[in-house]
Amino acid sequence: MQPITTLEGKENHMGELANIGIVTISDRASSGQYEDQGGPAILGFFEEAIQSPVIVHYRCVSDEQKIIEATLKELADNVGCCVVVTTGGTGPTKRDVTPEATAAVCDRILDGFGEQMRAISLAFVPTAILSRQIGGTRGNCLIFNLPGRPKAIRETIDEIWKAVPYCIDLMQGPFIEMNLEVCNAFRPKSK
Repeated sequence: MQPITTLEGKENHMGELANIGIVTISDRASSGQYEDQGGPAILGFFEEAIQSPVIVHYRCVSDEQKIIEATLKELADNVGCCVVVTTGGTGPTKRDVTPEATAAVCDRILDGFGEQMRAISLAFVPTAILSRQIGGTRGNCLIFNLPGRPKAIRETIDEIWKAVPYCIDLMQGPFIEMNLEVCNAFRPKSK
């Protein structure tokens, strides 16, 4: 699948070009039984919130741990994504193996991502405690799992992303400039 370049309207950008991955994990969406809504919800956030030029690499795969692992490795290692965001496969069913796949490919787990995402979601639904989302790093790539529903994705990513650009800075990645009206990302004043 061809990458989605989101450079339109960013001619006078600040910041550097970033490769970002979106992975939808869904048996039904990957087999064409229904249209993926999670990936486009994440892309919509990127288009609104990121001012730097980005190339988004999209994948839609089945709920198979080995396939998810291979996809995360490909985007981090071969494509050179500084961030890979997944959606789907984080619940308590047997087919929900996204957190296991993420943990298997990450060098380090960043516990705050899962903790904060569940805290955000608990303000909207009591079933947020059933979510097993995690975040971590693989080399110079940040990988984290979002919920599967577009509404929950947007509630979560709007808050979580506030820490992402500085995390990428700390990992020697590209400087990602944000639209502060959409996402007021934190960076120390010295940055």
